[in-house]
Amino acid sequence: MITYVRGELAAIEEDRAVVDVGGVGYGVYMSGQALSLLPEPGNEVKLYTYLNVREDAMQLFGFLTRDDLEIFKLVIGVSGIGPKGGLNILSSLSPDELRFAVISGDAKTISSAPGIGKKTAEKLILELKDKINVESMLDHAAHEEKDRFQTEGGEADIQTEAVQALVALGYTSTESMRAVKKTSPECRTVEEILKEALKYLF
Repeated sequence: MITYVRGELAAIEEDRAVVDVGGVGYGVYMSGQALSLLPEPGNEVKLYTYLNVREDAMQLFGFLTRDDLEIFKLVIGVSGIGPKGGLNILSSLSPDELRFAVISGDAKTISSAPGIGKKTAEKLILELKDKINVESMLDHAAHEEKDRFQTEGGEADIQTEAVQALVALGYTSTESMRAVKKTSPECRTVEEILKEALKYLF
């Protein structure tokens, strides 16, 4: 089982990233939200992966954090939802948004994902409601940002601190990371990143 791939991001395609690992290019299918958060090609990335084996193909699905991977596994564990359907849901909703939709029984929000009808959304809520741990979800928040922006040496950089600061202000993890990703490379301090990121959030 391939649990993760780490290497140079060679390309970002319509529905997948290509990661060069020791001269081998791995095509990794990802959600639209996750693809939008990847750095520019040429940078190193680490993607947590799920290998889907079918009779006619082997597909690798990738995620920015272990938490994203775990929620994906829960979703595809629902009968009638395959890996592509799971990615469609995670392209429309962040993992936290999906959890809140499940907990609140919001089938309308879940069915807004491409290819997911009302009945499938209701089935997903029914099957996952007892598997979603709200306390665990909140505990993941701080670690999630560090995982996404972790540096090679394992220490959180100023981007991580900026994301954590925005989350503390009430913005979602996804909103915060998108805003920080848009900031100029010339921003050298947390304060400079926050000042510019807030422009994209207002």
